[in-house]
Amino acid sequence: MYRLFHVPLSPFCRKVRLCLAEKRIEVELVEERYWERDADFLRRNPAGKVPVLRIDGTHYAESGPICEYLEEVHRDPPLLPEGAKARFEVRRLVAWFDGKFFDEVTSKLLYERVNRKIMGTGYPDSTAVKAGAKAIKFHLDYMAWLLDQRRWLAGDALTMADFAAAAHLSSLDYISDVDWTRSENVKDWYAKIKSRPAFRSILADVVPGFRPPAHYADLDF
Repeated sequence: MYRLFHVPLSPFCRKVRLCLAEKRIEVELVEERYWERDADFLRRNPAGKVPVLRIDGTHYAESGPICEYLEEVHRDPPLLPEGAKARFEVRRLVAWFDGKFFDEVTSKLLYERVNRKIMGTGYPDSTAVKAGAKAIKFHLDYMAWLLDQRRWLAGDALTMADFAAAAHLSSLDYISDVDWTRSENVKDWYAKIKSRPAFRSILADVVPGFRPPAHYADLDF
């Protein structure tokens, strides 16, 4: 049995959960209040961050390397395509969402509105929230441009790039911060990906003190 130390709305944890579920790997989920700097958790990951995946007594940290490890050990179904060029595009988009999208959007919306309250670090910074609300429009338009040319974000097959994007957007959708009317292509893509069995546990997440919108778990919006 694999054990994943996670936070429900963390997009990095959600990406790992989606990869595990897509590959039909059973995992025990353990919520970890990593900001409390528990000594046991710091022994698992000195960086003090989630996700951390435990496999046979060994702890694996950082969502990117974890997902790549799972891809190497559990090839079926593949979440990285064949060919160096195609793999590069997947990795580029994973880096886009976990880097640029996180810095410009997730950290300014989800982390301000939810994490501050949960961690007790004060009130949301309205300037940051406004910046995030503005930046997400650019990112949704970029996704729409990609999906005009492809069936999935990185090509014709579902890949890790789609799970990286869906992990961030699903976390933001939980707090109603995604305008699904902006692009029909993006909305259709998200409806398609959240209808997958791998998404079931994500849609069942409940965070005390925060109620998701009615459409959050609705597969047809």
